[in-house]
Amino acid sequence: MNTNKQRPSILDKSLSRGKTEVSGTAYALLFAEMVQYSHNRVQSVADLHQKLSELGQHVGTRMVELLFVRERNYKRETKLLSILLFVKGTLWKSLFGKEADKLDRATDDERIFYLIEKEPLVNRFVSVPRDKSSINCAAFVAGIIEATLVSTGFPAKVTALWHKGTTFMIKFDDTVLVRDKQLEGR
Repeated sequence: MNTNKQRPSILDKSLSRGKTEVSGTAYALLFAEMVQYSHNRVQSVADLHQKLSELGQHVGTRMVELLFVRERNYKRETKLLSILLFVKGTLWKSLFGKEADKLDRATDDERIFYLIEKEPLVNRFVSVPRDKSSINCAAFVAGIIEATLVSTGFPAKVTALWHKGTTFMIKFDDTVLVRDKQLEGR
């Protein structure tokens, strides 16, 4: 009797949700090490923000792939407001277990939107020296948001700012607004 069972490959496993909770301590340790690693390889705070953003972009690209397969059955967003609500809701919930606090539009520039999170998880676990108080580790999350928008066809630049907690300033490319107006005009 041959009882050799083949182990299922990773391709045979379901994409459905498994256990979604990650230990806060493990996350804090991993993220603090990422910040320390990046900090040791840059010369300025701006370089550190850029490095954290680049690391976040790797995560954002993979989150788009996963969420559009798992949550949306491969259906991508085509409208600007829809993708912003996706980021505020679905993406935020899958990353942090809750929706982002607020989404606003700038009054002086129609290309700029603000996603506000009073206390981002990534800023909770990092102690910043007094001489470098301008460091905002939420640049990592800004990279995730930027990669999500770019890889779904909404080119934008996302910056993490200290305002009302942490505010992510999303500045869309002009082509996004032109396309959105064309879609509304149908």
